[in-house]
Amino acid sequence: MHSKLLLMAAMLLSLLATSSCSNFPAEPQSKAENARDAHALPKRFDASQPPVPEVAKGLLSLFSDPKLERYVNQALAKNLDLKTSLARLEEVGFNTRKSYAAKLPVLTGGVSAGRNKINGANFGGGIGGGKVGIYSASLDAQWEVDVWGRVRAGVNAALSDQAALEADHEAARQSIAAQTMQAYFILVSSEKLLDLSQRRLASFEKTVALVNRRFEAGTGNLSDLDLAKTDVENTRAQVDQRKNARDQAARQLAVLMGSYPNTKVSAKSYPSLKRSVPAGVPASVMLSRPDIDAAYQRIRAADSRVTIAHRDLYPRFSLTASSGQQSNLLKDLANSNFNIWSIAGNLTGPLFDGGNRSSDLGAANARARQALASYHSVVLSAFQEVENALGSEYYLKRQQASFKNALEAA
Repeated sequence: MHSKLLLMAAMLLSLLATSSCSNFPAEPQSKAENARDAHALPKRFDASQPPVPEVAKGLLSLFSDPKLERYVNQALAKNLDLKTSLARLEEVGFNTRKSYAAKLPVLTGGVSAGRNKINGANFGGGIGGGKVGIYSASLDAQWEVDVWGRVRAGVNAALSDQAALEADHEAARQSIAAQTMQAYFILVSSEKLLDLSQRRLASFEKTVALVNRRFEAGTGNLSDLDLAKTDVENTRAQVDQRKNARDQAARQLAVLMGSYPNTKVSAKSYPSLKRSVPAGVPASVMLSRPDIDAAYQRIRAADSRVTIAHRDLYPRFSLTASSGQQSNLLKDLANSNFNIWSIAGNLTGPLFDGGNRSSDLGAANARARQALASYHSVVLSAFQEVENALGSEYYLKRQQASFKNALEAA
């Protein structure tokens, strides 16, 4: 009878392995392998000369302004969005450690105590009944043998997620630094526009006084005086508008620095730019941007999750072991010679699940394609940003020269 049960169990395991392994879909193709070669990258951005780029190590290295550097460093240390990003990065670190735990055996222990009533037992030399204490201790171990690499794929997915979050955090740092510098420049611009409006108001007030004297002397007319007063009032309104813009710019800078509602920040003049953006920056340099790297790492994570879903179609092998001690005396639990033990190997696999696992595999493949498309979008957006910046520099220089001439003429 015992041999028949063993034979039936062996046949069932064989059937399980055969049915599970016979209908596997093809090995999933990695989306990350060719992702970086999916775009035909231009050799350089808009430029007529060969590329001889000098890539700056950081934005602050382009400017010479101690106050700007102090504001940016404070923003990097106290900005609340960066603190949120850092906490998110810490969280994913624990998730990575959790994924490694799946590769190790699980060991659990337990102790129990109870009392049983036994009728008809011999206690104290007589026949009768009595209550006895039952004490037990157990130690159980379980380990899944990662035959198909499903657990390894989970670890790889967690590592890619962590790498993506690290790139996101670096992108956030660079973004906060850029936003702080931009807010600083906006504050400088607001201060200069306010100063210009105040100077213009003083000029119009002098004009009103001059026109009024001419009107009183009979050499001017009332319409000239009214027009001069109109210019004064319009400019006063403009002064208030630019004061409001100046205050809002100061608040925005304080929020980025994490010091709001303390808005004691000031910026009176633009920092000097040590050098311009070099012409002919190669497009391949942009592939080192942290946002592009984060998108690429998410492709790798999606690929690993496709592998996990694919390996879920395979049967799982696991080993279990258990040992313990049971006695009616509590002191016997300290005896290391456990009198109960067992060890077993298990093979389990899906026979019929209504297409649940195959649906998971299809969804994982769809998410991998989403990650690949997102990566392409991030790359194209990055190239567009750089092209726009390089293309605008020439026109912005001409605008600056024209505004300077207009200021001197005014």
